[in-house]
Formats: sequence, C-alpha cells, structure tokens
Amino acid sequence: MKRLFSVILLVAMLATLGACGGGGSSAPSASSPSASAPSSSTPSSPATSTPAAQASPAGEPFPGKIAIITNTVSQNEEEYRSAQMMVEKYDASKIVHETWPDNFMQEQEQMISIVARLGSDPDIKAIIINQAVPGCNPAIDKLKETRDDIFIVYCTPQEDPPAVAERANIIIMPDELSMGPVMVAQAAALGAKTFVHYSFPRHMSQPLLSGRRNLIRENCEALGLKFVDATAPDPTGESGLPGAQQFILEDVPKMVAEYGKDTAFFSTNCSMQIPLITKVVDEGAIYPQPCCPSPYHGFPTALGIESPDGTMGTVDYIVAETTKKLDAAGVLGRLSTWPVPAAMMSTVASTEYAVKWINGEVQKDGVDMAALAQCMKEYAGVDIDLETYDNIDNFIVFLMGYLTYGV
Repeated sequence: MKRLFSVILLVAMLATLGACGGGGSSAPSASSPSASAPSSSTPSSPATSTPAAQASPAGEPFPGKIAIITNTVSQNEEEYRSAQMMVEKYDASKIVHETWPDNFMQEQEQMISIVARLGSDPDIKAIIINQAVPGCNPAIDKLKETRDDIFIVYCTPQEDPPAVAERANIIIMPDELSMGPVMVAQAAALGAKTFVHYSFPRHMSQPLLSGRRNLIRENCEALGLKFVDATAPDPTGESGLPGAQQFILEDVPKMVAEYGKDTAFFSTNCSMQIPLITKVVDEGAIYPQPCCPSPYHGFPTALGIESPDGTMGTVDYIVAETTKKLDAAGVLGRLSTWPVPAAMMSTVASTEYAVKWINGEVQKDGVDMAALAQCMKEYAGVDIDLETYDNIDNFIVFLMGYLTYGV
C-alpha cells in the first residue's frame, strides 16, 4: 500500500485540527445505560462488554500497570472516555489515565514531563497514546534515556511515519484513503444510483481528501453510479458555520428532486453531518457513513436522541435509539456507519494487546496481526481489515465492516 507519507500525516492532522474530528463528538459514559439494538448487524455491547480479563498466576490480570494518555474531553471525548472504560474494567490500580494539555502544540515540555513521570514508575509496563499528537517523539526519546523496556503504542500519529515507527512498538489508525472505494460499494448496497460528494476548495487542496474523492468517482463509474461533485461553502469562510449548514439543509432536497431518493450523500466536513443526516432522513435518501464513521457522529443530535441520565449512553443505546428513529421515519436500510468509533476501539484494542504483551501471550518483537485483529474484533463485534502502511511492519491501518440500521 504505497502512499506518500505526507498523506497519512495529513489525515492525522485533519482528525485533530478540524477537517473531520475534534472535541465536539459525543461519547459514552462508562456508567450509562445500555440497550440491545434491533438491527441484526449491531455488535453486542462493544463499548462496555469487553471480555473478562484473564487472571495471571499471581491472581492479577497482568503484572504492573498500563498508562493511557489521551486528549482531554474538550479535544476528543471519545478518546477520553475509552481510557476511562479501561480504568473501570481493570481498576485504577492497574490503569493510569493521563491527558495531554489542550494547547499541546505550545506545551511540548509538559508533554515530555508527563511521559517522564510515567516512566519513573517502575510498575508501568506499557504506554498507550491516543492521539499521538506532535511532540510525542521527543517525549518518548526522553523516556527511552532511562526506560527502554516499556511497550509503546501510538494511535493516529501526527509525525513522520518512519520516525514514529522507530519509537513505538505498534502504530494504528484508520485507513482513510481506502474508505473511498468501500464507501461507494456500501452506497450501492444500500440501493444508491447517484453519489453526491460535498466538499470545498480548502479540503480538495489536500492530497488525501482529493485523492479519496477521485477514488469515489472512479468506483462510482465502475459500479454504474452517477457521481456528483458538489461544492459547499467552507465553514471557515465568509458565511461561516451557519451558512455552510444552511446550504446543506437547502441543497439536499434539490439534489433529491433532481436525482431521486436513491441518492447517497457524503460530506468531508464534520459540521455538515448533522444537517446532512437531518435532510437525508427527511427526504428518504441514502447515507453510507459520516466523515468520521461512528454511531455518535451526527446521528444523536440530528435525530434528537437523549439518554435518561443526560449522557449520550453506550454504543448499544445509541444504535438502538437511532434504529427506532429511522424506523419511525421509514428509512431503515438506507443509513449506515461503522459499528463503533475508531478512536475508542484504538484505545481498547491497544490496551488489550498490551495486556497480552505483558503476560507473554504475544511475541515481544514485531506485531502479532492476528492477535491485534482479534482484540479489535472483540470490541467492535465485526471483522477488522488490517494492513501495514507502506511496508512499515509495525504501522497498521484498518477498516471495519458497516452497521446498516435495520438490516
């Protein structure tokens, strides 16, 4: 899977700096109520029902401790909550949760201090970093001056892949570019005859996003779908976020009037997902996935879903409530997403793999791809497609199957 390393760096930057991510997404509370989703493709309690830890001979799930470093709630709640889930599963005596400073770009010394402090505890056997924001490399370099025995995982790194591969035992992130062809196939499976791609020049100037758009176009042609390259206002432009969202609210009905209900819609921008889902449901159209595929991304707000205790609830709860709303609107089988948030799966699967590493259940050097895939599957409830990036053996990108509501 040959790509310019700048492409993969770009997607990581986009995930954090606003192309498709950030602190606005809702995530589950570990204590939130759960409900079973009626969709047969829904995983069973992926957010909270991770397998029971296997006791070590000493009676503990693993000797020592695992540290998890995430962004704060304001930066990315899904990452933060996923670490809290691991604390709840294994106990605070086994899982140490730290957060990066919100302004990490200006707080590199603090990042070094956080990692050094963790490394000073001889019981820390592994460090999971989600996200591996800029500044992780010097922090790990400083750590390795005194500790070279700690298992390191980078999730969604934002620095040069060969450089991060030298420092982390495993690097994992979604395969953003390959989402393009997979998304078109999913749209076709949902019955689409037309595929509308909403974006704007700022995004299309980026190699990853324009490259994915080109792959979507090519695969639409191969599958016999009409491709519509639609330009929307940039949310950072003159009309701002309200103008961009209003455009989507007004344009989707026009597109459906022109191309029919069997039209699939996709936007490259997070802030457009809520109005896009709203109008797709109103018009009875098709929605293969959000820009950041997750049951939490856009669906709860667009559909007016609330949980009894004021949190967004578990994945099961959100999927079940989403399914009910789409059933009432008569659009089951026409909207889909990934069954779990990639960011949360990355933390959970990395932690479970680190437990295996500490307990000697996987090889100490290299990556046991089968074991990593199994850790991901146990969380997501679906098979995960893993590949190495650009022949870097410990740099793993992944895709997962779709959750189609009502199927």
